[in-house]
Amino acid sequence: MQRGNFSVVTEFILVGFSTFPHLQLMFFLLFLLMYLFTLLGNLLIMATVWSDRGLHTPMYLFLCALSISEILYTLVITPRLLADLLSTCHTIAFAACVSQMFFSFMFGFTHSFLLTIMGYDRYVAICHPLRYNVLMSPRGCACLVALSWAGGSVMGLVVTMAIFCLNFCGPKEIHHFACHVPPLLKLACGTNVPIVALGVGLVCITTLLGCFLLILLSYAFIVAAILKIPSAEGRHKAFSTCASHLTVVVMHYGFASVIYLKPKAPQSLEGDTLMGITYTILTPFLSPIIFSLRNKELKTAMKKTFFSKLYPEKI
Repeated sequence: MQRGNFSVVTEFILVGFSTFPHLQLMFFLLFLLMYLFTLLGNLLIMATVWSDRGLHTPMYLFLCALSISEILYTLVITPRLLADLLSTCHTIAFAACVSQMFFSFMFGFTHSFLLTIMGYDRYVAICHPLRYNVLMSPRGCACLVALSWAGGSVMGLVVTMAIFCLNFCGPKEIHHFACHVPPLLKLACGTNVPIVALGVGLVCITTLLGCFLLILLSYAFIVAAILKIPSAEGRHKAFSTCASHLTVVVMHYGFASVIYLKPKAPQSLEGDTLMGITYTILTPFLSPIIFSLRNKELKTAMKKTFFSKLYPEKI
């Protein structure tokens, strides 16, 4: 079969961690534990918010949506990675590669949009407390969450269609553990590859940078409002409601910038694979820990809801 002057590619080979053969078992155990902890942590957050009526507020609705996006994001990538670490066959069908890229970008961008909305929620709560119930009504919050998922779907569709409309030739080896854009672009042929690469990069960076700037703007107003609070206790209480969200934002965009904005080294294939772990496994692993430990209200609700049933004499 031919498409222009190039043969049709029906499958790819995910090189992944096969370049570290003696470490694959250790990587498997480590990533499996982190994956299970990610699932458990996010499910625990969702169950706590669901069971405690005191947490039925916009902030925790957005946190539940964030947990769902993290669970789905890791579900798209991590099980396949774990299977490849124990297998000698690392082929992935063309259609499976397309779907993995679409869903990973969809859930990844949904995650960024939800973090932006959570920043706006904290801005309204601290800067406009009297209008909070009006601006963050249940219907309005549901619309914001729906728009985040719709925006993530559009971004996933745009990026995936742009990449897989290219012709692929030469080696079928993707030097990554997932269908990632940069290694796929290296397998593409044709004069339009640089244009597509530039277009996809601009769309992704502009969207992520826009979200980050909106979060920064929200926190600029938040800090200005907090500094006007006369009592130190009041300032501490106001800032404590933002601490977990701000920490996750810094981690999320910090790891993303290291991966996508770092200079391209000529021999950095193994390094790119290892760096990809920070964003795909480490960030989802740390996120529920940060929200659970740095959010006093959520931590108290978890103790009351679950640990009191396990250790009633200690609560």
